[in-house]
Amino acid sequence: MNTEKRRSLLKRLVASVAGVAGLGTMASAKNAPDAAPEKEVGDVVNYQDVPLFSGHTKFGNLIFVAGKGAHFDGDITAHTNHVLDELEKELKKAGSSMEKVLKVSVFLHDLNDYKKMNEAYKGRFGNKPPCRTTVAVYGGVPGDSLVEMDCIAYI
Repeated sequence: MNTEKRRSLLKRLVASVAGVAGLGTMASAKNAPDAAPEKEVGDVVNYQDVPLFSGHTKFGNLIFVAGKGAHFDGDITAHTNHVLDELEKELKKAGSSMEKVLKVSVFLHDLNDYKKMNEAYKGRFGNKPPCRTTVAVYGGVPGDSLVEMDCIAYI
């Protein structure tokens, strides 16, 4: 097989995989820059009347949910349950669900809470849980939350 045929076959394969993965809009945007989807944002949080961040952002069929924390007195189990409930509410507002989450980032105030956070986290994303990163944050999570989470999902 000549080089040109291999390149053509490889391009079609990559485009096909991108389409199956839900990245078709982004893959085709490279070929047609004017066709790129617009960014849509959810509720915007302001700081001194200046937009600071959005609760979620949509781009194509992807949803990026901002970090959610628990700003009340309680233990790691209560905070984790609250944060997961808040993620679920934001995903529903954006037209998605916990079962469509692809990636979660977990930020712990104290790494010693890892086991109890995992217990509360278990099963919240259905039978096919998303990939996840968990780190302990030097200096703690903002707002005195014991845990903060953000996620990426699809519609």
